[in-house]
Amino acid sequence: QEQLEESGGGLVQPGGSLRLSCAASGRTFSSYTMGWFRQAAEKGRYFVAGISVNGAGTYYATSVKGRFTISRDNAKNTVYLQMNSLKPEDTAVYYCAPTMSYGDYRPLGFWGQGTQVTVSS
Repeated sequence: QEQLEESGGGLVQPGGSLRLSCAASGRTFSSYTMGWFRQAAEKGRYFVAGISVNGAGTYYATSVKGRFTISRDNAKNTVYLQMNSLKPEDTAVYYCAPTMSYGDYRPLGFWGQGTQVTVSS
């Protein structure tokens, strides 16, 4: 069964860091561009960061540029999101997903269960 599983979320103080992981099973996503998305309470799901198939190309939403870093390990079928200098407005459920193509990070509609990130003092 194809599955994406996000992990690494939690409660962190403003200015802190977290590293999220997205592990794929039952199917290899190494041939897909991948993205991280987030959804705050009672709001829509929005793009955060995207990465090319080989990992050389990355793209970020303006709100996280310079603070977040997306990476991938295709041998492990895993995508990561390093989040530094976290702010309360980063609080959301974070999801990973395969995306359309490099430069077109619209999600393909295959989602995991997400991982909750809460930034609060």
